[in-house]
Amino acid sequence: MNLQTTETANVLPQFSVVIVGHVDHGKSTLVGRLIHDTGGLLEGKLEALKQMSSKRGMPFEWAFLLDAFQAERDQGITIDTSQIRFSSKTREYLVIDAPGHQEFLKNMVTGASAAEGAVLVIDAVEGVREQTRRHGYLLQLLGVRQVIVAVNKMDLAEFSQQRFDEVRDEVVAYLGSLGFDRASIEVVPVVARDGDNIAARSARIGWYKGPILLEALNNFKKFDAYAKGSLRLPVQDVYKFDERRIVAGRIERGSVEVGDKLVFSPSGKTARVKSIETWHADAKTSASAGESVGLTLDTEIFVERGQVASLETSRPMLTNIFRANLFWLGRKPLVEGSRYRMQIGTAQYVVQVETVEKIVDVNDLASSDSKTLERNGVGVVVFRSRGMIALDPFMTDTNIGRCVLIEDFSIVGGGLIDMAGFPDQSATHAIRSHNIQQVDHRISQQERWKMNGHKSGILWFTGLPGAGKSTLALLLEHELTRRGMHAYVLDGDNIRHGLASDLGFSQKDRAENIRRVGEVAKLFAESGTIVISSFISPYRNDRDWIRSGASENFHEIFVSAPVEVCEERDPKGHYKKARAGEIAEFTGVSAPYERPLAPEMTIDTAKHSVEECIGMLTDYVVREFKL
Repeated sequence: MNLQTTETANVLPQFSVVIVGHVDHGKSTLVGRLIHDTGGLLEGKLEALKQMSSKRGMPFEWAFLLDAFQAERDQGITIDTSQIRFSSKTREYLVIDAPGHQEFLKNMVTGASAAEGAVLVIDAVEGVREQTRRHGYLLQLLGVRQVIVAVNKMDLAEFSQQRFDEVRDEVVAYLGSLGFDRASIEVVPVVARDGDNIAARSARIGWYKGPILLEALNNFKKFDAYAKGSLRLPVQDVYKFDERRIVAGRIERGSVEVGDKLVFSPSGKTARVKSIETWHADAKTSASAGESVGLTLDTEIFVERGQVASLETSRPMLTNIFRANLFWLGRKPLVEGSRYRMQIGTAQYVVQVETVEKIVDVNDLASSDSKTLERNGVGVVVFRSRGMIALDPFMTDTNIGRCVLIEDFSIVGGGLIDMAGFPDQSATHAIRSHNIQQVDHRISQQERWKMNGHKSGILWFTGLPGAGKSTLALLLEHELTRRGMHAYVLDGDNIRHGLASDLGFSQKDRAENIRRVGEVAKLFAESGTIVISSFISPYRNDRDWIRSGASENFHEIFVSAPVEVCEERDPKGHYKKARAGEIAEFTGVSAPYERPLAPEMTIDTAKHSVEECIGMLTDYVVREFKL
């Protein structure tokens, strides 16, 4: 239900706040009293509520203001989210009353995802409960960073300051452990039923000197960071009026002006803004975050719902693999290998659960290595899609940094996107060179193979640091050359002394390093050489991209060894430095490694000697490459 209760709706700035807490701790009562005490009730509404209570033979309850459904009044619990407006002297509030019962957490998630701040209600007698902790965790998970804790029913605790202090210390410690700024958490003792410390200071709680609830709400900050950030406009639809094609959407972040050059991700197509159209108003020369607009472009390019418009100089990330801090709502558990439809912004993708990294216990924040995420559970999950997804990490963008999982047309989960340890793949999918054409050699590859007496191709050695890739690559090169075969090793250290000397070790630089190596390896293979490439290349997508360009000439060799064995070897001392924090994002320690799913060959260096490994590799090359 959505009740418009003030005449200042179009004058004062609006702030949305969600009310959450354990069932029966008094959320709806608190909101009802807050609306009444700020003069927000429509005329006659209070009398109607009293008459309804009298007809049912029940004492008057402020909660009836929001508990609109018959089932809620009968059961005494809030099932759906309810919304109502009221105004203070400085701003208008949209209050979202979210259910506290575990069975209705899906609606709580819906309410909290739209909020700029939150009020967490706790019964002074019962104190912090499991649902209290769960709701606190969800607020953090959904990106709500401003929280007021209302310690309700202080009358039942005999207005004890000692009891209030106990509840305050426990909840502030828990929220602090989740990452909330402890100094900014306001804890207010209230009696919602009687209005103590709601909109007026209570004489019965005279020992409390801090802000009352309404004052604390007015202290919430209204952030304008979205207007200042890089442009993000998820496309809602494309309409055709007369001869114009209008790309419609809501600007979630940043601003756009006529003449700006836009790129639409993940397609990468570009065009300039010809005009900015608005509904029931004249065309504009610029628009900013929060505005719904229609753009016409100077070039007819294919644009569809779900693509993200940005300035060419500040694009969203492209990836087909990412991590999500996920809250699971599905009746069936989430397990590795499951497929779902995922919505990010206005786009939907088919994704598969790659890995369940950990399950989080919301009570003590302990984690387990279980691979099953049960209903109402929280976990860290890695997803993979078939195609590229345009997104931003949640800490950068709260719109396309959120994801929702859908199964059988129902929402079964949602969470925040985290790209830590995963590279931005936009560099490997962007073509910046134009007016060029492919050069056709006059000597065919088959002729080169015939002259050499063997086929050419890429032996791509991949594995953890210390698995033995470089050792095997150099020995194999020596053995193949001894047999009269044309072989050459491309090694990470050698490449970084020249071709990639300008690159560091960030995720983006690592992806670019592998892209360059892949291109060089393909050229060597085309020249008739057996290329032995020795690189960690931790991301499956990078290796698959090289395979797609080299086709059947690509042979993925997984040099396998447990991380414990690799760390014992530690030939360059990197593991020790990584454990000491001297090397950031080190594969196997603080950055992920994705094992090949179907390599042409696996060499287990923990089980076999170097001589045995070289023998197996040589046999494979002779079998696959000899004419």
